[in-house]
Amino acid sequence: MDFDTLKSSSSNFDKLTKALEQNLNPEDQSNKNKYQDDRFWKPEMDKTGNGYAVIRFLPAVSGEDMPWQRVWSHAFQDKGGWYIENSLTTLGQKDPVSEENTRLWNTGVDADKEIARKRKRKLSYYSNIYVVSDPKHPENEGKVFLYKFGKKIFDKITEAMQPAFEDETPINPFDFWKGANFKLKLRKVDGYWNYDKSEFEGVSQIAETDDQIKAIWSKQYPLKDFVDPSNFKTYDELKEKLNRVIAGGQQSTETVESADLPPSQPQAPMKSAEVALPKSSDVMDSDDDDTLDYFSKLAEEE
Repeated sequence: MDFDTLKSSSSNFDKLTKALEQNLNPEDQSNKNKYQDDRFWKPEMDKTGNGYAVIRFLPAVSGEDMPWQRVWSHAFQDKGGWYIENSLTTLGQKDPVSEENTRLWNTGVDADKEIARKRKRKLSYYSNIYVVSDPKHPENEGKVFLYKFGKKIFDKITEAMQPAFEDETPINPFDFWKGANFKLKLRKVDGYWNYDKSEFEGVSQIAETDDQIKAIWSKQYPLKDFVDPSNFKTYDELKEKLNRVIAGGQQSTETVESADLPPSQPQAPMKSAEVALPKSSDVMDSDDDDTLDYFSKLAEEE
């Protein structure tokens, strides 16, 4: 898509709303320390324990259709160390951790369910943003970054695009001309980062002239790498690592079998839309991307 098409199409609002309805999938492009990647922006809290910034979500880059990518991952520790990997369920494929979580959950044993909870999937979204205001780091203002966020913020985007009440007008937050700035308000609630008070401002143009807007657009980063299969480990590689993490120093090939349910519950062939998801998916999944970053730091320090 060239710039003129981008302007005339209003960033394909219809396509984006369909993507919301279909709940399209997609995480990380490598095993490097993303929290040290200077392409990424992240809010910070002040001395009072609050954080505030104003950002603008940006449209898809040239050659891509979607302004976001969604990725599932796992982060947990066991006898053999840390398991921090992207989940193949991001690509609609079977993943050994999800399979093992399903097996544990289906035993009905509370202890097994607790293990499954600790190993649940983490959900992250990736988008390009333009930093309008960053009181903690004013040097970031007027720059384009990648932004990793969880389902709670994505829900804010969804609410803006598909408002629940008739007196509210849908907007496309990813549009340069008819989008809106996002006031990110961060608090700590029960020890966790909370974004509930964050909100979109009224509709506004991101910059005064098309030349200024085009300059912003040209600085955006591709997002497809986050869901490129080449940046995911294979099923066998992930299964071997999971066995190693669970077994510790012991070499075991029996620790995790492919969703080996008890004999009385033989496994039915798994369809692509059923990739290793138990019925209680809300218990098995998580959108706490900040916790995932924290786990990654701990693993690197060991």
